[in-house]
Amino acid sequence: MIPLRRFLPLVCLANFLPALAAGPTAEVFERPATGTLRLPYLLSLPDGYDADPEKRWPLVVFLHGAGERGDELANVAKHGPPKHAAAGEKFPFILVSPQCPADEWWTEQPVLELIDALGERYRVDPSRIHLTGLSMGGYGTWHFATLAPKRFASVAPICGGGIPYKMRLIPHLPVWAFHGAKDGVVVLDESARLVEALKKAGNTKVEFTVYPEAGHDSWTETYANPRFYEWLLSHSLPQPANP
Repeated sequence: MIPLRRFLPLVCLANFLPALAAGPTAEVFERPATGTLRLPYLLSLPDGYDADPEKRWPLVVFLHGAGERGDELANVAKHGPPKHAAAGEKFPFILVSPQCPADEWWTEQPVLELIDALGERYRVDPSRIHLTGLSMGGYGTWHFATLAPKRFASVAPICGGGIPYKMRLIPHLPVWAFHGAKDGVVVLDESARLVEALKKAGNTKVEFTVYPEAGHDSWTETYANPRFYEWLLSHSLPQPANP
């Protein structure tokens, strides 16, 4: 007679084998989306926007830094293009500057959904959507460029950073990055390593400007330079071929 203590493992194994032989099963994890997407923004329309109802315009999306987060929308105009727009400067494009909620990050925000909504509400040229941002917004610029690599005609991240291996997703995208050599908040290497990764990925449309004496503020000089906007707007997505 086989001792019971030796038989029990065989019984357990016999019960387990059918389940093992059945193999993996196909399952689906789902979680319904709830809530309302909300992202307040400053809007500046170009002169002449209402003159020609058929004309479509470039769209420039500006992402601010960490210091402008919160619920005071006027803070978004402390720096960058919205600051110039608030001072009366006229741009030849639609300028949209959303505000990130307090204690959150651009990567958590519905920026791409905002762009979709703007395309429905305003006469946006979908082949000329441009993205730029500073500091936390520079990180956001790199993030959304790689998240939607076919969406933007050009991007310009300022004193930002990101994940080098994701640069392989945008070997085609015109990028102009900026950084201060003496930046003690976001070190220069945060931009430099992404630029290097872009070049290794075959991107021949990347430019990198380093201000030798600048600290964290590498945006004031950048956004005051007319050539910056000329470069940004000189790019457009290729038109789809006619069938």
